[in-house]
Amino acid sequence: MPKIDSHQHFWKFDPIRDTWIPDEMALLRKDFLPDQFAPLLEQNGFDGCVTVQSEQAEIENVFQLENAKNNKFIKGIVGWVDFQAKNVGQKLSYYKEFEKIKGFRHILQGEAHRDLMLKTEFLRGIEALGEYDYTYDILIYADQVKFTKEFVAKFPNQKFVIDHLAKPYIKRKEIDGWKKDIQQVAEYENVSCKISGFLTEADMKHWKEEDFIPYFDVVVESFGIDRIMFGSDWPVCLGGADYNTVVNIMKKYFLSFTVNEQDKFFGDNAIKFYNL
Repeated sequence: MPKIDSHQHFWKFDPIRDTWIPDEMALLRKDFLPDQFAPLLEQNGFDGCVTVQSEQAEIENVFQLENAKNNKFIKGIVGWVDFQAKNVGQKLSYYKEFEKIKGFRHILQGEAHRDLMLKTEFLRGIEALGEYDYTYDILIYADQVKFTKEFVAKFPNQKFVIDHLAKPYIKRKEIDGWKKDIQQVAEYENVSCKISGFLTEADMKHWKEEDFIPYFDVVVESFGIDRIMFGSDWPVCLGGADYNTVVNIMKKYFLSFTVNEQDKFFGDNAIKFYNL
């Protein structure tokens, strides 16, 4: 069955724009482009990927569409639009011209208003997604999961996926509050979850595989095998491990699962979710 990495990024480094990269991850302060990524997919038996936005500007969509045009392994793009703009519907209509754009994301984790997802203007933008059959990636920190249940409940027919397990506090080994909140969100069957980005929430220099297991267990048990998908978060993952290591952590975790279940996690679910 096809294998898909459901979450990775490309960028041309800009020191003014990319202030989100902290000093301890200074190795990310350079370009990361498709020709660097293609060999990693091939080495690990992946057939393609979903490229996710990192800049909150529509020039990002142009950049990623150009990458996809020149690299067939890019099967889908999660882009960006201003969901609070009055003309968001017109923007979404325009992007339907581009088959590779499958959905959109806003970097909610960085917003000062932690409950921005519940603001009237933002909700109006999310509602517009449904008309065009776009997906929405929910990028949040653990403190925002408590708002997410109300958010997703408003749109029962919208396909949502939580990025990076909603960034639990793995480094501090805190799990109870996040677990309760994520279990409540998982009750909504239109919500999936990416097991991705876990290295950046751990002690990136001194992590152990067993640090991640309790968090993986919660997500797998809460969402079930049909609503989870693999994402490497390359190149951000490089702050904690190389691409092969990320893949092998997940392969090891899913060893006790059936081949069919492994196929779902490593490809089938992403293909269905993003309509690849």
